[in-house]
Amino acid sequence: MKHNNITTLKQLKASGYKSRSVKDEIRANLLGKLKKQEQTFNGILGYEDTVVPDVERALLSRHNILFLGLRGQAKTRMARQMTELLDEYIPVIAGSEINDDPLNPISKYSIDLIAAHGDDTPIQWLHRSQRYGEKLATPDVSVADLIGDIDPIKAANLRLNFSDEQVIHYGIIPRSNRGIFVINEVPDLQARIQVALFNILEEGDIQIRGFKLRMPLDILFVFTANPEDYTNRGAIVTPLKDRIESQILTHYPKNIDTALAITEQEADILPDQSNLVEISDLLKRLVEQIAFEARGSELVDKKSGVSARLSISALENAISAAERRAVLNKEKQTQVWVSDMVGVIPSITGKIELVYEGEQEGPYQVAMNLLERAIRSQFINYFPNPETLKKKRTQAQQEENPYRSIQSWFDKGNTLDLLLNVKDDQKIQQLYKVDGLHALVKKFFKNANEREAALLMEFVLHGLSAFSMISKKIVENKIEFKDLMGSMLNLGNTTSFSDEEFDSEDFN
Repeated sequence: MKHNNITTLKQLKASGYKSRSVKDEIRANLLGKLKKQEQTFNGILGYEDTVVPDVERALLSRHNILFLGLRGQAKTRMARQMTELLDEYIPVIAGSEINDDPLNPISKYSIDLIAAHGDDTPIQWLHRSQRYGEKLATPDVSVADLIGDIDPIKAANLRLNFSDEQVIHYGIIPRSNRGIFVINEVPDLQARIQVALFNILEEGDIQIRGFKLRMPLDILFVFTANPEDYTNRGAIVTPLKDRIESQILTHYPKNIDTALAITEQEADILPDQSNLVEISDLLKRLVEQIAFEARGSELVDKKSGVSARLSISALENAISAAERRAVLNKEKQTQVWVSDMVGVIPSITGKIELVYEGEQEGPYQVAMNLLERAIRSQFINYFPNPETLKKKRTQAQQEENPYRSIQSWFDKGNTLDLLLNVKDDQKIQQLYKVDGLHALVKKFFKNANEREAALLMEFVLHGLSAFSMISKKIVENKIEFKDLMGSMLNLGNTTSFSDEEFDSEDFN
């Protein structure tokens, strides 16, 4: 409704405005969107057939909601977007700390103001962006933070007794009246704080230092919790959990394509970077595969989860690695190479929680292993599976091996050193030294241009290494490829990926 000219209670009544609860308001606006077939939650990908319908049903039922899921599953983001289902503006009593409804005031301040001024009581209009409150639950959160406390300074200034309701300093929950309030990681709240919340949900009572105020707050509560916290660090007390009508389970992207769309949407790539660096679909999929491998790894704590932020940070780092190399080499254009993926390791180590075996292995080595597993998983989507070729024993079967000439080149004692910061044209020249490498790529990708073919050639080398058909070592600023047997006989103190480290059983 138009509100610009409505500034008093009398004008509000004359306009025909009717009060409704925040849950009724959200329900009505959601129904409007559904009837028009408009998108309810923008930018929330992968939940179209699972989480979003559950949330819509809960809101239509006027339920308080608990999102239960691992970190990085857009729980808070969905809660914040619920403000878009609120009316754009609502009227409130001017000066009210708890957004009192002019037609149904509940605080002593507003009731006294209307008693004093009647229809001339001033009205303000509150935008929906101001009707959202959020608190991260931590063990030190107090009742005063959430609900309120007696303010002795206010009592002294107003010369009021501590028994007067006006000396109360309201906490964040009453100040979110007629809006949405979110408590993140609710199991971390102390049990006595949770009981106080239960009292608000059930009775509408606010108890502060002996005060028992009957104050029916009008709030949509949204809680979030991580299953790990639910079991290890705390729990939601039964009476509170019983009053949260809908519990909705969130999840990670179920396929690479959804994960790609999320990362593409969320990654913060600057225009300067986009103009300088190209990144192929292959590399993007490789980045996403790292997160999928981490979620399935026995070395990574599954209870903690692997956030979608891993893929986002990894993509940003991969592009920055290529950008840095191009700037150092004064190149005007480059692409992300597989070797640039070494630069994403810091994005992995900071985003995974390791179990005991993983800690023994070390974060860096686990991250490198995950990268190799990702290469292995994606390789068979582009080229024949080397694992099946290993099982072929006859001479005729061996001759069908498309990687035979590449392996033979390394078996003759040849090595290939790819410097991490080398110019693109120099890297391409190096790749062409390997017999059969370019022919293999052209056999399976006939339409690839020179740059695409070179990337695929490099990918083949990393793939064959991941399947233990050749050896790969990272030595300071270069990646060294050589025959597997020679490498096993000359193991040094370098980072290597041999048959022992990447046994086929490790990838099942």
